[in-house]
Amino acid sequence: MLFAGIPVAHFTAASAWYERFFGRPPDVIPSPGREVMWRVAETGWIYVIVDPERAGNALATVSVPDVEERVAELAACGISSGPIEEQAPGAWKVEVEDPDGNRIGLAQLPSG
Repeated sequence: MLFAGIPVAHFTAASAWYERFFGRPPDVIPSPGREVMWRVAETGWIYVIVDPERAGNALATVSVPDVEERVAELAACGISSGPIEEQAPGAWKVEVEDPDGNRIGLAQLPSG
């Protein structure tokens, strides 16, 4: 099982942003006002936690079936992204930043 932590300084703003990013409320709220969790794979979780000293330094990547489609969905929710870049033949990646400056990548793996 994997738990990837994203430290934030301002919980309310970050929690709202991640709800828009994931398109749903958190799956688990272990500590109201301090920590929330989203299941992103069968055994993979991302948790957002108040930790002002570390805020803005996280880097995580989530696999998506179609990067362009996901970028359009995020734009409709008010979340902008950087440019979509080809990492290898058929593999695409884009990054977005949360309100604290944490970078979240979206990766589309080659089909086949």
